[in-house]
Amino acid sequence: RKVWVDGGYRQHLVEHAATLGIDMEITQRKPGTRGFTPIPKRWAVERTYGWLMLNRRLPRDYEPLSVHSEAMIHIAMTDLMARRLTSENAISWRDPISQTKHQIPE
Repeated sequence: RKVWVDGGYRQHLVEHAATLGIDMEITQRKPGTRGFTPIPKRWAVERTYGWLMLNRRLPRDYEPLSVHSEAMIHIAMTDLMARRLTSENAISWRDPISQTKHQIPE
């Protein structure tokens, strides 16, 4: 197994992971860069968290069991994949056409 971690992890943690059979690699930004620069492996994880947070139930901890939370993550990713496969760009609750139908007349 290989795990990529943030630069905040120390070498003793990497050594401890090695005793458990986990290859832990610390991802760091290139020397001399300033400001925001995406770190390749870390950016993929952060992007996935962003996609998951579009799901209504995931930003809050509603689920009493961790297996329920895991199931909600699977459902959210399945929804994301289905929308990409069907070329549906907008999430249904953000559809601007349906919102104009439900506006209150002035």
